[in-house]
Amino acid sequence: MSQTPEEFLAGIRSAKLVAIVRGTGGAAAAAAALALMEEGFRYVEVALTTPDAHGAIAAVRAAAPPGALVGAGTVLSAADVREVEAAGAQFIVTPALAESIRAAARRGLPVLAGALTPTEVLEGMNRGATLVKLFPAFIGGPRYLKALLDPFPGVPLVAVGGVGAADAAAYWDAGAAAVGPGSPLVGDAASPGGDLAAMRARARDYLRTAADHSRQAG
Repeated sequence: MSQTPEEFLAGIRSAKLVAIVRGTGGAAAAAAALALMEEGFRYVEVALTTPDAHGAIAAVRAAAPPGALVGAGTVLSAADVREVEAAGAQFIVTPALAESIRAAARRGLPVLAGALTPTEVLEGMNRGATLVKLFPAFIGGPRYLKALLDPFPGVPLVAVGGVGAADAAAYWDAGAAAVGPGSPLVGDAASPGGDLAAMRARARDYLRTAADHSRQAG
């Protein structure tokens, strides 16, 4: 099951979370991604800086539970877009304003485009981004995200970079569509011999926080 950009946007807003898996081994990264999906994460990115990331993406796509989507992160070029789509990626994520944004948009793939400044946020949307990944979010925190939404109230922002479970609600309250935890969530679980059980416990913390926030928001 894949999603159109419109469906993806609605799904991200509902889920409030996008997991980022960046590891030192493809098999370990795939196992970590699948474990996150088993815990309840619906959107999980595997970064292309992971060795054998394409194999990991293919393995996750083949074994993902119903309703869970796997994406590719650190996608920079049009060639990257073609390759990750062939591997089974259902959305792409960029760290910056890369040529991959337009390439993915032309292919109908949902895109989270990396940006930090107001100029970059606007350019990301102009290139066809589905959402804008505010990265690294910890530099400005929730107050900076909220300030960006003043001139860009319709832009869906995903806070990525140093967002722990205890930080997430402040970003949602500031107007973030979602948060994208990476190392604060995954830890060493995406590397051979990593602690999957500890990651699963952290995943439940994030999911519980998201569910609580949704209930309070009403």
